[in-house]
Amino acid sequence: MAVPTFTKPTLEGMCVNLRPLVESDAEITFQWRISKRAALLNHGAQTVEQQAKWISSRPQTEFNFIIETKEQRPIGMLSLIAIDRANRRGESARFLIGDENAAKGIPAAVEAMKLLYQLAFDELKLERIYGTVASDNSLMIKWQKYLGMKEEGRLRRHYFINDRYQDAVCLGLLADEYRTTSLPKMSALIAAGARVRG
Repeated sequence: MAVPTFTKPTLEGMCVNLRPLVESDAEITFQWRISKRAALLNHGAQTVEQQAKWISSRPQTEFNFIIETKEQRPIGMLSLIAIDRANRRGESARFLIGDENAAKGIPAAVEAMKLLYQLAFDELKLERIYGTVASDNSLMIKWQKYLGMKEEGRLRRHYFINDRYQDAVCLGLLADEYRTTSLPKMSALIAAGARVRG
């Protein structure tokens, strides 16, 4: 079942917003994708022009966001894709804080994930969010588990990154786990970060 098409929302948080990714974001997102911070992500576009075409070709069924500060400074990206309304599931993907310096002092990563989870579980009424992370990306795996995701298995030698094969670590979060574990933890981290910032 296809997700109905409609104007994508801007999701507003205390410290960051998620606004829809647009073609004019091609240059900055391309720079993020070729940076060392993105070394453990899937290979992306090879030029700014290719990145612009990739952005414009995203299907209406995807939610592709730019993470930006309340001052509207872009600092990263995040997506909700492969939404299956019949089975009530979707995939969190393309998560990257591209401008680490601009994100310092604010709980940007945590709040971005919280906003995406609220969209998935509260607005779209999904039952399950899942994703895969390259096995070398141990910090991301540890962080996602800390926020409540469970490791559900591995796809062996699934990615060819940095000139070698890596497993894809499969992670998942159910709606009740989000409400009982992830949401309280994320809310507390965001509140603490906002107090420090203020």
